[in-house]
Amino acid sequence: MHADIDFSHYLKNAGAGLVHLDLAVEGINCAGCMAKIERNLSNIPDVTSARVNLTDSRLALEWKAGTLEPALFVSRLAELGYKAYPFERDDAETQEARRAQGLLRRLGVAAFAAMNVMMLSVPVWSGNVSDMLPEQRDFFHWLSALIVLPAAAYSAQPFFSSALSALRARGVNMDVPISIGIVLALATSVIETINHAEHAYFDAAIMLIAFLLAGRYLDQNMRRRTRAFAGNLAALKAETATKFVSSTEIKTVPAAAIRPGDIVLLRPGERCAVDGNVIEGRSEVDQSLITGETLPAMAAPGSAVFAGTLIRSGTLRVRASAASGGTLLDEISRLLDHALQARSRYLRLAERASRLYAPVVHATALLTMLGWLAYGASFHDSIVTAIAVLIITCPCALGLAIPAVQTVASGALFGSGVLLNASDAIERIAEINRVIFDKTGTLTLPELDVANLADIPDDVVKLAGRLALSSRHPVAAAVARKAGAASPLPDIQEEPGQGVHGFHEGRAIRLGRPSFCGADDLANEILCRDPEASVVAFSHGESRYAFAVRQRLRPDAAEVIAALTRMGIAVEIVSGDREPAVRHAARMLGVHEWRAEVSPVDKIDRIEELARQGCKVLMVGDGLNDAPALAAAHASMSPVTATHMSQAVADAVFLGERLTPVMVAVKVSCKALRLMRENLWLAVVYNVLAVPIAIAGLVTPLIAAAAMSGSSVIVMLNALRARARETV
Repeated sequence: MHADIDFSHYLKNAGAGLVHLDLAVEGINCAGCMAKIERNLSNIPDVTSARVNLTDSRLALEWKAGTLEPALFVSRLAELGYKAYPFERDDAETQEARRAQGLLRRLGVAAFAAMNVMMLSVPVWSGNVSDMLPEQRDFFHWLSALIVLPAAAYSAQPFFSSALSALRARGVNMDVPISIGIVLALATSVIETINHAEHAYFDAAIMLIAFLLAGRYLDQNMRRRTRAFAGNLAALKAETATKFVSSTEIKTVPAAAIRPGDIVLLRPGERCAVDGNVIEGRSEVDQSLITGETLPAMAAPGSAVFAGTLIRSGTLRVRASAASGGTLLDEISRLLDHALQARSRYLRLAERASRLYAPVVHATALLTMLGWLAYGASFHDSIVTAIAVLIITCPCALGLAIPAVQTVASGALFGSGVLLNASDAIERIAEINRVIFDKTGTLTLPELDVANLADIPDDVVKLAGRLALSSRHPVAAAVARKAGAASPLPDIQEEPGQGVHGFHEGRAIRLGRPSFCGADDLANEILCRDPEASVVAFSHGESRYAFAVRQRLRPDAAEVIAALTRMGIAVEIVSGDREPAVRHAARMLGVHEWRAEVSPVDKIDRIEELARQGCKVLMVGDGLNDAPALAAAHASMSPVTATHMSQAVADAVFLGERLTPVMVAVKVSCKALRLMRENLWLAVVYNVLAVPIAIAGLVTPLIAAAAMSGSSVIVMLNALRARARETV
């Protein structure tokens, strides 16, 4: 299998004499599958790591170089009942989309068949206690079989395929008892119909399939929503670079061809493809991908630049220190990927449950049949009782206990401006006892604001705004926006890295850096009062003015932080922004613990340090530099203005300018978690009461299906209590 694939193209050097390979694996449905694959492959000699990412069905393998052939892993997975291919993110996403569409089609068929069969079952139920002729009952039963048998053969394929794969690998999973119950119910129904019996169980079988498909489709759909981050990161990488092949000659080459020590040319509007240091030139650069700071920084000889940096004004020559695969942007990608794989630990409880469920149900049904045979019952009656046990112990109530509350709570959160990305986000948000906020774009609004507009005459503001329209700088754009400027001044020139200048009514006008406008004293006064501000100066003849431009704190940020503190949840700020800006924001918000100028690696280190201390952290951030920390935290949220990647990996996204949705998410999640636990107890009590009754032979498979459905209804009614909206 796959003998024609050159795996060397997909192998990566993992360091320390290890080789890394990613495989896309078909057929991973649950945590039990994940644990089985990891356990079996980890037992192969010389394999040091085998980790399955349930989110994108990826298997990450590492082993000692030169000891194993990659085809061995594909063969071993085939023995376990799984197909594997070299991992390609686009292909994996396409396969997941096809799988979700297939589940939806099967759900539609099962639901349509269930509705029609229920209409046929009602007259049979009523006729059995009245005067229905046996011929009429047989007609309804055969008509039900005509609808259900092909519908079940098509709709139940995911369960049958999964069960067969498990059995071929000499194991069991949760789909095995489900498949046995469906097959036995259908086979018994056909036999009962042939024998002109009063009862058949076509309705119970197709309803069971519809319920299970609905749960599987919802889970699949939730997991697919977290897969977008890889494409977004790739879009930020420059695929080519302009390299100096001699002191005067340049050539455009693939970014992968750049080596440390090479000199590259960066021009305005380009993204940097390497990490390195500026050796010549000056330019304003946007490094928000790395630092989270949205305001441009000045790059000059000796300054460090990173892959993904956007060059705004002048031209730079940069000596590369790291290129393709070794840049900080690539490190962020690896950190993010590792953090997403670490999320699998939340599925261990489900994996243990799947190990216990299948053998317990099989043993119970088998012992029930043997017990009734020993008691003297007929083989037919013993089989019917065993089927009732299989159906009545179907984990629909247990399966709905969590998703039902999640669905209702998700609706309540949506009404409060919170959109969930992860299927288990509510449980994890409810467990947090510490919140880490990023500053720029999270505690502050993403749009720049002029803080001292009231101190400057209106006519000056309007003139400065018209001049600002000729500048591409985001600080100048904030002045133009606040001034309401619509028409730029004519004959204006821009000095890269300095500002814009020209003449108006015979007088020189300038807007830009304080030194460019001769307003250093005014700028120093503003910075003493507001160290978080960026200063843009305006000169009109001999008159000098200074605009204090900064991101405003979200209007309710202080209130939300105070409310979290009253709940016993500790709050801290961890930001890549400058120390004065972070210190000022922390003081304004009453936050005593804060860190500034923090790298993505440092953010993850802080989260892991808190985890070792027993803290469960909710990370709230918006930038690409926050994405690995969002993925590594116990739970995470991003504003809707965040980078696409941060939104993709966050457990929830909140809308609007206010921070209140973060507080609402915590409150709703705590309530929802309480309801989930209640639902689990309801499901357990149902099984404790129902299973002995089924074993005693007091219910038919039809009554068992009704009882199973009834327990699901009770669980869903209890879940509706999560609809009430919460406020701060």
